Amino acid sequence: MSDYKKAIDAVASLKAANGAPWEAINPEYAARMKVQNRFKTGLDIARYTAKIMRQDMAEYDADSSQYTQSLGCWHGFIGQQKLIAIKKHFGTTNKRYLYLSGWMIAALRSEFGPLPDQSMHEKTSVPALIEELYTFLRQADAREMGGLFRALDDAREAGDAAKEAELQDKIDNFQTHVVPIIADIDAGFGNEEATYLLAKKMIEAGACAIQIENQVSDEKQCGHQDGKVTVPHADFLAKIRAVRYAFLELGVDDGVIVARTDSLGAGLTKQIAVTNEPGDLGDLYNAFLDGDYVNSADDIANGDVVVKANGKLLKPKRLASGLFQFKKGSGEDRCVLDCITSLQNGADLLWIETEKPHVGQIGGMVSRIREVIPNAKLVYNNSPSFNWTLNFRQQVFDAWTEEGKDVSAYDRANLMSVEYDETDLAIEADRRIQSFQRDASREAGIFHHLITLPTYHTAALSTDNLAKEYFGEAGMLGYVAGVQRKEIRQGIACVKHQNMAGSDMGDDHKEYFSGDAALKASGKDNTMNQFG
Repeated sequence: MSDYKKAIDAVASLKAANGAPWEAINPEYAARMKVQNRFKTGLDIARYTAKIMRQDMAEYDADSSQYTQSLGCWHGFIGQQKLIAIKKHFGTTNKRYLYLSGWMIAALRSEFGPLPDQSMHEKTSVPALIEELYTFLRQADAREMGGLFRALDDAREAGDAAKEAELQDKIDNFQTHVVPIIADIDAGFGNEEATYLLAKKMIEAGACAIQIENQVSDEKQCGHQDGKVTVPHADFLAKIRAVRYAFLELGVDDGVIVARTDSLGAGLTKQIAVTNEPGDLGDLYNAFLDGDYVNSADDIANGDVVVKANGKLLKPKRLASGLFQFKKGSGEDRCVLDCITSLQNGADLLWIETEKPHVGQIGGMVSRIREVIPNAKLVYNNSPSFNWTLNFRQQVFDAWTEEGKDVSAYDRANLMSVEYDETDLAIEADRRIQSFQRDASREAGIFHHLITLPTYHTAALSTDNLAKEYFGEAGMLGYVAGVQRKEIRQGIACVKHQNMAGSDMGDDHKEYFSGDAALKASGKDNTMNQFG
């Protein structure tokens, strides 16, 4: 028996038990409202989506072509439209997630106004956006199922048994728009207790996967900016454990932790690690410090700090800011150590923030990590901070040069120029961009590909195009030709914006509650009828 039929029978039994006061309750209407909203709490969502992620991770381990993807969304409506589009174009949401970007919360959702990605926004904005995203995804479920229910009623009224059976099958096998969210907790917004408290709120809002980075909370910088400061491993591992405790406390036993290392581009640390014996994690961390070895107290000036590292006395270089500096060129070794350590201490997935999208560079680090952790896998930021066109054209230029091909027709520093767009080099670069996710998942251990802030850029681009046309010579045609006509022809559901906002669902409910007395908005004078 389907969940829909079970729900009808359950309400029918309740109605019978409650007698005359429930006479006006229609069991099928009540069942429809129940199946339209299968997730009653954020924790229901977190438990459901955690299982999806765990299954996807296992399938990727067996076959690297089974990678997953997401786009960052800064508003519930954007996330909703993304999932509606995915279902429309591909018929399934399988292996498609949402990403919640701390960068976009800072830039777009803070009460302070637009902020840089430096953990200055309200921490409550993070769980609030998770809750908002899932509210809109659940509304997408209710909207789509409401359409199926109305069609089912029409088929019954017309006596079309075949159509009724077809619609009943779609209802019984409905795939929800609710998918996993990988949610950015930055560097934890404070100490490990602060991290735990915020993680709980995020999980309660629906997050099944939390991404945390090894930067200092109060020095946090965007991963693609300068001035990043990392913490010793012990500090970071305490926060990983804090997130795990939050998952376990709330009964999301298979929650996913993504450990992000910024060490590749971070040349600074705020503190010298505590070490108890040679070769422990603190000692390994301190061994990367840049400085001068000293032989006597005469080599030490007032206020200098000295640490024993590599069996010698080292005077680390300290900047005017009080921060200590790592050795130049040590980033990759530190990054690999971070990753191994995180996986050995409770993290499930890795995030390596790189300065360019290069499969060979990423794969080289992952190979070293997999020597210790064979099933290590990454979440990777296909970042808008990369100039993808220039990067890949230069990669092709360098590869062709190494192969001995003639590249004299190209200026490597100017390869972004439109004059190269139709050349063989540009075509090959675009081919590599197109296959980047497949290649990197196969060769560099990337389980999940995401773009952190794509919808920030699409909103800006589409608004620029509309403003240019509408306020220019095109006038109203700028909107009609550039937006509405495309919506109609591409089957964008939002062209019926009243329906998308819930008007038809409201009419359904009014009918459930008031019967023939319901005052409905979807009558013949509703201008939305112009869109069929």
